[in-house]
Amino acid sequence: MLGKRKRVVLTIKDKLDIIKKLEEGISFKKLSVVYGIGESTVRDIKKNKERIINYANSSDPISGVSKRKSMKSSTYEELDRVMIEWFNQQKTDGIPVSGTICAKQAKFFFDALGMEGDFNASSGWLTRFKQRHGIPKAAGKGTKLKGDETAASEFCGNFQEFVERENLQPEQIYGADQTGLFWKCLPSRTLALDSEQSTSEYRSSRERIIIMCCANATGLHKLNLCVVGKAKKPRAFKGTDLSNLPVTYFSQKGAWIEQSVFRQWFEKYFVPQVQKHLKSKGLLEKAVLLLDFPPAHPNEELLSSDDGRIIVKYLPPNVTSLIQPMSQGVLATVKRYYRAGLLQKYMDEGIDPKMFWKNLTVLDAIYEVSRAWNMIKSSTITKAWKKLFPGNEENSVMNIDEGAILAANLATVLQNTEDCEHVDIENINQWFDSRSNDSSCQVLTDSEGAEDQAKPVEQKPSSKTKKAELNPEKLISHKAALEWTENLLDYLEQQDDMLLSDKLVLRRLRTIIRRKQKIQNNKSHS
Repeated sequence: MLGKRKRVVLTIKDKLDIIKKLEEGISFKKLSVVYGIGESTVRDIKKNKERIINYANSSDPISGVSKRKSMKSSTYEELDRVMIEWFNQQKTDGIPVSGTICAKQAKFFFDALGMEGDFNASSGWLTRFKQRHGIPKAAGKGTKLKGDETAASEFCGNFQEFVERENLQPEQIYGADQTGLFWKCLPSRTLALDSEQSTSEYRSSRERIIIMCCANATGLHKLNLCVVGKAKKPRAFKGTDLSNLPVTYFSQKGAWIEQSVFRQWFEKYFVPQVQKHLKSKGLLEKAVLLLDFPPAHPNEELLSSDDGRIIVKYLPPNVTSLIQPMSQGVLATVKRYYRAGLLQKYMDEGIDPKMFWKNLTVLDAIYEVSRAWNMIKSSTITKAWKKLFPGNEENSVMNIDEGAILAANLATVLQNTEDCEHVDIENINQWFDSRSNDSSCQVLTDSEGAEDQAKPVEQKPSSKTKKAELNPEKLISHKAALEWTENLLDYLEQQDDMLLSDKLVLRRLRTIIRRKQKIQNNKSHS
């Protein structure tokens, strides 16, 4: 009789190794002998392959998978996903992170996401959070987390050799990166709070989308933004054909782009658009896409075109802030342009912050962030690649004072705008650069929006009334003009042959009508 087999507990790294060997064709029986486990355990690992890979991608690439053995999830999974994304962003940007800061940020996210339950960001929670993701103890001491310059330098050399070996031109080399965007916000000082009104009634909005920018090293081919939201079809999309949006839209519940979504984007959008672009340039349809590590994407082997000519390469750990092109000012500039455009829209409409917040939809945000991405100059993108291609930016010039000038101009205009007299350049700059929007960005709470929605809805004019208003002898009201404009915008969104410029013109017209309506309302009340 055989003796009882000793119980073996595999680490996450062991499980990843087994998954890789299974893909290489090694049998279940052989792997069970090598690792001292039963064949059923090997089959379970294969069954849970996607879950294991997802967990590994969200953990520290060194200690997170080599020491961790279980994949016990958090009680608040969504909060956990947002927190590890935030932590990784701080780490790549070299921002000091301490236990106190982590706890404060977790509490903020818990409130901002509108989660329910009795959450306590205690030392016990922090310990479990670090254990789940393999975060070393030193990472919580407040020490500045610098990028790995040695790994970055080594990768740059290897990547340049790869480019020369494959005979790739800058036109054939792409980079992509993602970031979270709290799209419904205004600088805190634009809110004219009544003296008896507590500022606690104002907090950052839970409205958040993910945007992913992708462009080649010349900056001449920028793919449409990839935008990921939680709703499959938000209420604001009613009557809108998703294929007519100026962005590529996906939906998911996670805090960052998941593997299935990224793979769909890569196969259905990235590969065809790159092939089309390279063909138009008379170049071989061959390209490489540079992505972050640890990636929330499938393995390199799973991401390639059918002919294997378009592939991906991952950056090593802890080098994003040093050499990831989109993190060299591109994503930050997109956010600045978006927030500047949002503020300009607020000033153009001339309505109070409450009404502006109520009217702003995710569809408005999508058009605004698409416009912001379109404003990014090719020279800005080329400059971002300078560490990977030192000689590629010779003819590019980027105005490093562009953001400061933009902030100064907006602050000057706002100081002469009702309800915004207290805004200054510092406030604008903080708002431009804010990530979590915890202090420099405020909007109305959802409860206030609900109060507005609870008010009786004005009855829409009958068809006879509308026909009468269309009579040239009668004066068309701002309200009627606004309703027709909204209907026309809905119509354009349903058409698949309308130009983006046409839609933007109508959106600008809608802003003008809203401003005129506000002026008329002010006169009638004076």
